[in-house]
Amino acid sequence: MIRILIGSIVGGLAQFFVGFIFWGLPFLSRIPFTIAPDPQNAAVQTALAQNLTATGTGTYYVPWPDSAAGTVLHGRGPVALIFFNTHGFASMDTGSLVVGLILSIATMLLLGLALHAIAARVLDFPSRARIVVLTGVATVLYFTIAAPVYNYYMPWGYWIYLGLSQLVGWVVGGLILARWFVPRA
Repeated sequence: MIRILIGSIVGGLAQFFVGFIFWGLPFLSRIPFTIAPDPQNAAVQTALAQNLTATGTGTYYVPWPDSAAGTVLHGRGPVALIFFNTHGFASMDTGSLVVGLILSIATMLLLGLALHAIAARVLDFPSRARIVVLTGVATVLYFTIAAPVYNYYMPWGYWIYLGLSQLVGWVVGGLILARWFVPRA
């Protein structure tokens, strides 16, 4: 079991590093976003502060279509899904990076425990690798790509980039676990 714990740390670090490549490198982290010029950013930020601060931090679907006026506004557009925080924070908050690293290690621990549970029945690395890849694809499709599928108005670019970054991180970390840290039968 100690091998799984060590492998979870190594796999989690690898997963975290892949996340850094996708989201920490400036030339890559811009890919999923449409970036407005500074004056438009300031105008939108002011409008958000004036209109959403009173109701607080949350996820806003604008306009809300459950009223007659909201239905008309929704049909006319524009429509937005807004992840809103009333407070400012650093764009690269080290606190979130530490929690993210812990999450990466925890997810690799769960995958390591699953691989350990089937180690006696799945003996070879190629079979274990298929399990890692297929679980990664299934979870990314269901938990990430489902967002623009069920909310068809959402632009797909962000979700595809996010899903790809999640899948690559999962597979890299999982393959490290499957290859070097899951006990051989």
